[in-house]
Amino acid sequence: MSFEKINFKEKFSKFSEHWQPKVVANLNDYEIKLVKIKDDFVWHLHEETDEAFIVLEGQMHIEFEDRTVKLTKGEMLVVPKGTRHRPYAEQEAHIMIVEPKDIRNTGNIEDNLTAPNDEWV
Repeated sequence: MSFEKINFKEKFSKFSEHWQPKVVANLNDYEIKLVKIKDDFVWHLHEETDEAFIVLEGQMHIEFEDRTVKLTKGEMLVVPKGTRHRPYAEQEAHIMIVEPKDIRNTGNIEDNLTAPNDEWV
């Protein structure tokens, strides 16, 4: 078995695009992904899974049908499966996402922000 520590700052320095999650580790059937976000994402939902957002740098918002939740560095939120939501960030933020392998980032829709799965950094 091979294992090495993961340096988030180093990993984030290897890409610049927004809304394109990069896998940094597998955990059983889950992937740990890093993503840079800025501006608006698309309204979507994941019918088959919850989705965890963890803010590592900056701040983000997750808009729901009835409210908006603001997350800052060191905070996280789990969006329950089947919940329509729209993440956004006014300034660039660095986020960790934990979700099952092969989940489309735009959930139930295909969009120009739909990212390829299994892109490692």
